[in-house]
Amino acid sequence: MADQQVHYSDYLQLNKIINAQFPESDKKELSAHDEMLFIIIHQAYELWFKQLLHEVDSVTAIMEKPSLNDNSPELQTIVHRLSRVVTILKLVVHQIDVMETMTPMDFLDFRDMLRPASGFQSWQFKALEARLGLKFEQRHGQEYYTSQLRKEQVDIIKKAENSKSVVQLLNSWLERMPFFDEPGNWKNFETTFPPADAISFGNEPGVNPFWNEYFQRYQQSLADVERSTNNTFANYFSKDDAVDANQRSLSAKASRAALFIMLYRGYPMLQLPFQVLNVLLEIDEQLSTWRYRHMSMVHRIIGTRIGTGGSTGRDYLKGALDKHYIFGDIARLTSFLIERRKLPYLSKEMEQRLGFVQTDIS
Repeated sequence: MADQQVHYSDYLQLNKIINAQFPESDKKELSAHDEMLFIIIHQAYELWFKQLLHEVDSVTAIMEKPSLNDNSPELQTIVHRLSRVVTILKLVVHQIDVMETMTPMDFLDFRDMLRPASGFQSWQFKALEARLGLKFEQRHGQEYYTSQLRKEQVDIIKKAENSKSVVQLLNSWLERMPFFDEPGNWKNFETTFPPADAISFGNEPGVNPFWNEYFQRYQQSLADVERSTNNTFANYFSKDDAVDANQRSLSAKASRAALFIMLYRGYPMLQLPFQVLNVLLEIDEQLSTWRYRHMSMVHRIIGTRIGTGGSTGRDYLKGALDKHYIFGDIARLTSFLIERRKLPYLSKEMEQRLGFVQTDIS
């Protein structure tokens, strides 16, 4: 049998999509020209949220594997798909430019007809935040963030919250970084400072002296007033108390690995891992930009009025903007960087481990 030919309209289900706009103002025979724009923009948002979930789910499926080869196509796939997430989020932000062609009076033509519908009921966006790693405890407005959703939508969000998130999988991946647990990488590592007193960076005695050396160099890079009061480095990279208390998402061991990747990202073995960290920061930046633009647009169009769904409108969006940083632990690592010229020199064994090993094939 010959394969049935695929038609453009059928393949894209255009009859369903193009005929899926039913303005409330038309039902009431009232004039509200901009309601069509309002519907189409939000439908486009939800389609993009679906694609974002598709990309993030594929990334977590790769990262959930017991062993992820850092020098494999799989890691490149993770970077590629997370980069696509960034590009889509940029497009989502720019859609607000189209929304802002609607004036406050244009919106008032149909706003009251929408109650109690609200963007606050976008379960896909909440599920996306959860899949990336936003915990319930970190949410602004915990008491009502699922109160207006249907049961099946709440179930989807709860499932997302109970699944391994990108942040959790990132933490496990970073903790598996092997370089510090291999004594051979550090046997010729040269130190210029004695070991720091009363500070343990999770190293077995004699395994590697890198972090004590780096800690001393970091302390030297601080201003006098910082050096006399600063114990953040030791707390951040040697203690997991804050992780246990849900104040941090990356353990001390994972944070050490991530900082090392940032410091020595020029080595071939660390280039893809650095891109993973960097693209996650870009995702947080675009989500933050989207929240800020959304908040500003709401303030411009409805001022300080409450949302159609009963939320506090601009004030709720401001609270989410200030609180909903998913990859903040990665961003905070930049506080612990020092100048390249002051970095400890790695041993030849470690440089070979991180670089491309040349072999004689003659």
